[in-house]
Amino acid sequence: MPRSRLVPGVEVVAVPGRGLAVRTAEGEFLSVRTQGADEDALLSLLSGAAAAPADEELRRLHRAFAEAGYLTDGPRHPEWPAARRAVRLLGDPVLTGPLAAHLAALGAEPRTTPAAATPGTPPRTLDDLLREDPAAVVWCLDGPVPDGLWDAADRLPERGVAWLRCHREGWQAYVEPLAAAPGDVTSAHVRARRLAATPAHRELAAYWSGPRTSGAPVRLTPPAAAVLAALLADDLSRWATGAPGTGGLPARRRLRCVDLRTLTVTERPVLPVPDVVPTPKKNG
Repeated sequence: MPRSRLVPGVEVVAVPGRGLAVRTAEGEFLSVRTQGADEDALLSLLSGAAAAPADEELRRLHRAFAEAGYLTDGPRHPEWPAARRAVRLLGDPVLTGPLAAHLAALGAEPRTTPAAATPGTPPRTLDDLLREDPAAVVWCLDGPVPDGLWDAADRLPERGVAWLRCHREGWQAYVEPLAAAPGDVTSAHVRARRLAATPAHRELAAYWSGPRTSGAPVRLTPPAAAVLAALLADDLSRWATGAPGTGGLPARRRLRCVDLRTLTVTERPVLPVPDVVPTPKKNG
């Protein structure tokens, strides 16, 4: 029988006078009814030190932990697959720098494009984005997204390339959902959904298009940049390794907003925008 152990985030604690309790990954405590089983032997099983239960009651408890999803036989940190290691990073170094460090530590091979995108730069072509055959493209902007800049990148999932991005609007930064297949949420979908969700859609559209007048500029602090980079790296790692989600909204249908003053992260659901069917022409 292969050795199994508790999944990360699940722990067992001995409660004085009450026996064992499980602390779940969500932070809840559940009592364990051992029914006279050897608690030390159970803990040895759950830690992976013992390979097989010694009696029927231990087998029952071990089976109950497995059925609840608290045990794993696999490695704690799945390796980044070789076929998905090449990640192209575009945008502003204040974000691509910490992101590259996170990705390299996780086993990816980030390739940073030095030149940051600036307003007025024409959109990159799809062929340009596919240069060097990346498995994923991540584009980070320390500012709003200029009109049309990400249009070509929105077609990356059609070519089997994952597409992930973030940008800043004043003190708010947006981490958009990773798109990895046709039909996933693109940047154009996010813009359309955000315009539809606010009564200030004219003002928001004007803000995106510019020009904008501001006083003292917002400075993206190292902690704020680290938070954004960590969110992006985690999304990309879960896609690359096939790691399960952690509850809440599905990662590929989730728009996250980070308040850069407090580093508070909020999630909003976002869905693809269906193609508009042309209105049929009337005869006669």
